[in-house]
Amino acid sequence: MSISLSGRKLVSITDLTREEIEDIWRISEAQKSGEIPLAEQLKIAPGRTLALLFDKPSLRTRLGFEVAMAHIGGRAIYFAPSDVSIGQRETVRDAARVLGRTLDAIAARRSSHEHITELAETAGIPVINAMSNLEHPCQALADLLTIREHKGELKGVEVAWVGDGFNVCHSLLLISGMFGVNLRVATPATYEPEAEILAQAQQFAAESGATLTLGNDPVAAVKDADVIYTDVWISMGMEDGAIRRRADFQGFQVNKELVAQAKPDAIVLHCLPAHRGEEITDDVLDSPQCAAFDQAENRLHTQRALLSLMLG
Repeated sequence: MSISLSGRKLVSITDLTREEIEDIWRISEAQKSGEIPLAEQLKIAPGRTLALLFDKPSLRTRLGFEVAMAHIGGRAIYFAPSDVSIGQRETVRDAARVLGRTLDAIAARRSSHEHITELAETAGIPVINAMSNLEHPCQALADLLTIREHKGELKGVEVAWVGDGFNVCHSLLLISGMFGVNLRVATPATYEPEAEILAQAQQFAAESGATLTLGNDPVAAVKDADVIYTDVWISMGMEDGAIRRRADFQGFQVNKELVAQAKPDAIVLHCLPAHRGEEITDDVLDSPQCAAFDQAENRLHTQRALLSLMLG
């Protein structure tokens, strides 16, 4: 029996319990494998509508939600930044009230985490954080599912994060702490994760037995790792600081020399899009060790499972 997420929100990965996340993965795997055939999936949420409220460009997030809604019999409606201009043309609360009266759910990709929180508090329907400046919970669901597919388990797996301690890293810290994944984060100085996120993740880790560490040495982080994970050095909206960031992140490139420090069967993850030749080299991204495209596919499967539980 699946756990119902009807009426729930997903602003932070911590809005879900371990059991609920495991149920999302179970359904993801069943839908992905065809154990739950597409004909049955189409009966999950017929006539339901999901708004995609984005203020940043998107490939995997938008694609995953639109295809997922089609698979479960519903429809996604995409709103580009110029369509709505929430927070400028009208307040978040006013827009949330209108959307809540006409839709079944909202997936919001906003620069402001506070905007997503306000939507979730006001809309009266499920609101999913499809990425903010603080967290990316949908990415975290796909990340650990991918690791589990490749490594067979999560507890005790050694993961090295190399790069910026930003939104994706925040959600990865939290979900790793929940599931006993040992995460070693290597960032340049001043690019470490937020202290509040780390403290919350450490509380989870104390219960699960995970070890979460921070440092500024990518080689030390990657040594004997099962998984190497990186992200762009210059996230959307940070282009004005590109020159400084490229200088600060020198030595943090995931290349074949760094990958050689990990276990021979280590996999490489990247949440994409990748800036080839910057945070990761072509020969790593295109190598058999790279699971970034499995990871990208799993965005569809986990988001479809999430919607199945929220709208079914």
